[in-house]
Amino acid sequence: MIRFDCDYSEGAHPRVLAKLIETNLEQTEGYGLDRYCKRAAELIREKCGRQDLDVHFFVGGTQTNLTFLSAVLRPHQGALAAETGHINTHESGAIEATGHKVLALRSPDGKLKAEQVRAAYDGHVHDETHEHMVQPKLVYISNPTENGAIYTKAELISLSEVCREKGLILYLDGARLGYALCAEGNDLDLPTLSRVCDAFYIGGTKAGALFGEALVIRNRTLGADFRYILKQRGAMLAKGRLLGLQFVALFEDDLYFDIARRANRLAAQIKDACIRKGYGFLTPSTTNQQFPIMPDDVLRKLAEKYAYSYWQRIDGSHSAVRFCTSFATDEDAVRRLVSDIERA
Repeated sequence: MIRFDCDYSEGAHPRVLAKLIETNLEQTEGYGLDRYCKRAAELIREKCGRQDLDVHFFVGGTQTNLTFLSAVLRPHQGALAAETGHINTHESGAIEATGHKVLALRSPDGKLKAEQVRAAYDGHVHDETHEHMVQPKLVYISNPTENGAIYTKAELISLSEVCREKGLILYLDGARLGYALCAEGNDLDLPTLSRVCDAFYIGGTKAGALFGEALVIRNRTLGADFRYILKQRGAMLAKGRLLGLQFVALFEDDLYFDIARRANRLAAQIKDACIRKGYGFLTPSTTNQQFPIMPDDVLRKLAEKYAYSYWQRIDGSHSAVRFCTSFATDEDAVRRLVSDIERA
């Protein structure tokens, strides 16, 4: 079975493993206070083009999301998110478990629009019973979205302007951020994210690391006592250097972006094969995730050799699925899949 169902089926990029092995017997401080975590934070600040950023390392994305949101929201406040957003659909109610409601908004491609956020906020404050309801305080977005769409610079700036006007926190989930930043048609970069978002995270787990995410906080008022909350939420790894080391390996020579470009290129080959067959797509994507709509009988045949993620039913005989590439995707495996799609 050849797996195209996700981008974390394999272990880690060889250069990440090499960094872990060569430093294995070194003695360092614990809890993320070691020189490798400090170096990784420096590299991320350099890529973001500013030195006034707080950087914290986590094991996984759900842990990052729930820790940050629980730190910055008061008990009566909640997070606006697309209905397909990860915190709303794939985190087992982690945000609700911290005491904060996810306020879901409709969005076919998973992107939130500035006017949509404005309308949701104004609808709340102008309701005479607003004190009886959860107060919107944070806007949660992801880039790319769960359906593979990417934000443009103009869209993100518009969102940021609304958030600042309304006193909302703008937070970006970057589990697959590298793939978005290296996608065809993208005009965003880390300096822009650092300027318009209050906080965002750079995903490592789905981009060549064994595990790990790097949370970047621009709005330092949100970072007060953050390490206390990090510890309380079980997110302060004793061997914190294992996280820092991986981000050093990913960012020292732009490996992070090389991985993303390669995976996007291979995913584009799968996309092109589907286009040649006349298949449509659930949403447009130029990232490592592709969501073709295919006949069920074709999908059953492909499933004999390939693993993919079932996404949703389209009609009585067609379904949308996800094919996903990673740092370790074999080019020959992609050629075989492309050939089988074309022969189907």
